[in-house]
Amino acid sequence: MKLYPLTFQPVLKEKIWGGTKLKALFDKGEDPEAPVGESWEIADLDEGQSIVKDGELAGKTLQEVIHLDPKGILGASVHERFGNRFPLLIKFIDAAKDLSIQVHPSDETSPTGTGKTEMWYIMQADPGAELTVGFKEKITKEAFAKNIEELQVEEAMDTHVVKPGDSFFINAGRIHAIGGGVLLAEIQQTSDVTYRVYDYNRPDADGNLRDLHIQESLDVLDFEPTQDFKLDYDDVENATQILKHHTYFKTDWLHLINDDYRVNRSISFTILIAVDGEMQYTFNNEVKTLKVGQTLLIPAGCEEVTIDAKDCTLLEVHL
Repeated sequence: MKLYPLTFQPVLKEKIWGGTKLKALFDKGEDPEAPVGESWEIADLDEGQSIVKDGELAGKTLQEVIHLDPKGILGASVHERFGNRFPLLIKFIDAAKDLSIQVHPSDETSPTGTGKTEMWYIMQADPGAELTVGFKEKITKEAFAKNIEELQVEEAMDTHVVKPGDSFFINAGRIHAIGGGVLLAEIQQTSDVTYRVYDYNRPDADGNLRDLHIQESLDVLDFEPTQDFKLDYDDVENATQILKHHTYFKTDWLHLINDDYRVNRSISFTILIAVDGEMQYTFNNEVKTLKVGQTLLIPAGCEEVTIDAKDCTLLEVHL
């Protein structure tokens, strides 16, 4: 099998808090009024499986492609660590309304054995839009349990007004919520385990309240009021900037202006997420375009891919 850069059909998820920006800005989906909350760009889960969009492998799932050439897709060391499972889930999230206040377990506390450490990159935000990340101050498990019982969860939370380009690291165990008016790219472990702490007593489409996971949340929450979640980087043109290098993913920020760039990483796959502008990429003398809101997977065994951009901002993700 001759490997080549892969694009996938988005797996769209309607949510009670979802909006219409993914369709309006990135042309994802058919119905412009559907409340689409998430677009799973690269996914290897039973709840969502990416399907190759074009080329020789068109129509195959990501899992099927990995089974054809595990080391060629993932990289030898990544395959040794994670087996045939793709280790990351890449999403775009459009929150028209506030998401539930929630927490994710770690590898050690997750019922699946895989936790959910993640990071966010803000692509668009309405004026005054906020994220909830962490507690305002140190709190005990017992005190927070009382907050939950008395429906005073929001009073304990720390909120942050955001703008495009802001980036946040959300370690497993850190309480958080995406606020209404935020559109972001999310990079996370391959897991969909979420524990809802509080959902504003909000009914779903059928008029029912969604399940909460109070005891599970209390068991995995980190109650320390840390401030290490906002990611700093230099806004420098044509130079790779580290956003977050962690055991589960390495993410770099790159703003290309009238410049080219080469990807030839054989130890790991490379994911390119266009978060602003567009670029052209060349492989085997064939030129294709990646636009804002699109994602590209370059297999580890793929030969050099050349990127050319007049003005494009990328997230480059690898292991």
